[in-house]
Amino acid sequence: MRAGGGFGLGLGFFLIVTVLVPFGVGAEAGVLATIAPGILWVGALLSCLLSLDRIFQLDWEDGSLDLLATAPIPMESVVLAKAAAHWVTTGLPLTLAAPALGILLNLPGAAFGWLTLSLALGTPALSLIGAFGAALTVGLKRGGLLLSILVLPLYVPTLIFGAETVKRGAAGLAVETPLILLAAITLGTLALLPFAAAAAIRINLR
Repeated sequence: MRAGGGFGLGLGFFLIVTVLVPFGVGAEAGVLATIAPGILWVGALLSCLLSLDRIFQLDWEDGSLDLLATAPIPMESVVLAKAAAHWVTTGLPLTLAAPALGILLNLPGAAFGWLTLSLALGTPALSLIGAFGAALTVGLKRGGLLLSILVLPLYVPTLIFGAETVKRGAAGLAVETPLILLAAITLGTLALLPFAAAAAIRINLR
């Protein structure tokens, strides 16, 4: 937050996306209600993407990353801490703001709770995947563009099951299957990606 480019930038982008969609597709309530789950999830995903390149880049530039690599703590713990910091400053605010922005897109009332729950379950996976991508591209010139190309395909399963949860919740259908799959993705990234990201950082520091 002190370095800037996290909390306010993500929320501002999320708000802009939500406001611009009705201008692009029209203000018809039925159309907005149909596309709202997907638009809100895409907006949250892209907002998380904006600050990913700063997860390790500033530490790389000032030499802190080298000190962290030689400190008596596992690099996996450093990755988890960085991912958690990214989620607290980006994913959590987006999760809390999404229901209010859902009103602008005429999101059905039954979907608000599922929207919040799906984002709470899914955004940690976005931060963990982003931390992995940031570890792969740390130290590279113009790494931000490469980071986006690497990370966006990995975001697709989270996007699919997150939006599907909200769609089913809005329609009054059972949401257990996409919700469980969304939670499984987050748990899988939590179990695997800190080790992969730590290995990538060690390679980049050699």
